[in-house]
Amino acid sequence: MSEPVDVVVIGAGVVGLACARALALAGREVLVLERHDRIGSETSSRNSEVIHAGIYYPSGSLKARLCVAGKQMLYAYCEAAGVLHRRCGKLIVATDATQLPVLRDYQAQALGNGAGALQWLDRAGVVALEPAVDAVAAVFSPTTGIVDSHGFMLALQADLEAAGGVVVCNTAVVRLGRRPGGIAVYTDTFELDATWVVNCAGLGAPGVARQLVPDVPIGRYARGRYYAYQGPAPFERLVYPVAEPGGLGVHVTLDLAGQVRFGPDVEWIDAVDYTFDDSRRDDFVAAIARYFPAVDSARVVPAYTGIRPKLAGPDAPAADFRIDGPAEHGVAGLVNLLGIESPGLTASLAIAQYVETLLDLRPC
Repeated sequence: MSEPVDVVVIGAGVVGLACARALALAGREVLVLERHDRIGSETSSRNSEVIHAGIYYPSGSLKARLCVAGKQMLYAYCEAAGVLHRRCGKLIVATDATQLPVLRDYQAQALGNGAGALQWLDRAGVVALEPAVDAVAAVFSPTTGIVDSHGFMLALQADLEAAGGVVVCNTAVVRLGRRPGGIAVYTDTFELDATWVVNCAGLGAPGVARQLVPDVPIGRYARGRYYAYQGPAPFERLVYPVAEPGGLGVHVTLDLAGQVRFGPDVEWIDAVDYTFDDSRRDDFVAAIARYFPAVDSARVVPAYTGIRPKLAGPDAPAADFRIDGPAEHGVAGLVNLLGIESPGLTASLAIAQYVETLLDLRPC
């Protein structure tokens, strides 16, 4: 026999937890179902932990709007909740003169998106900020930062549970079905009768969605490798090359202890597979050397891989976030979040606010 519940959120990654928290704080009964044995064990814990400014995305897109709004919300939340973070800033560098127009485009795009002004730096200005970086010019984003993503997720879970919500791990959703006034949710151990289902299943979200909305595109996977850089950190800020198809290029990220990571690159794969393939290491180091010529390849060591949930393949333009409610697909009680890749972490609180609006919440 099925148990009635107001809202089921599928997936306890950062976006699922943010959505569940917002809905619980609004007075909804919320149950989060997570197939793994802990929260945030896929995309949410296998990324750069960057708070993005909102520079790259087309003006008016969900990525641009939710990133810019989410950045402000995330900084405020981290301050209030005591989540570790740092507004360290980011340089986007041109390593030859042919890339200078791209930097100018970034300046214009950032202003158009409301992400703030990017400061232009000539070679001397780059060296003054980051002496190890070799670039003909750069733009500097002062609002880019880093965050303890796991600490952020723990804070979201604490808020959710304080508001009466529940996270259930080791519980896979195996099937969805339509019911009058709601959606049947079948797990591997029990059945629920939900008024609303919010599909935040990340890499698995298209497959979940297609059970009720057959024309949802099949998801694509872009795996990226991260390498750690052993020893003292040569950088104080994030350093990015100009973007490449499928990602933002092999860039410098820092953790909150100041340790350096490089990555990710882009490798299109057909199934979820976190295997670390070190066979292209020389190409990876060569990409780093374009802006960090003093890189010591012996200090570049494998760290981890992450997979971006994509809606478009390598030969297509980057797709926007899709947050589809009943108005888009015609299934009452269902919200699908699809292609929530970067800047999903940054945008998570704004995404949650957007989903809350789709549910047309009122005090219960």
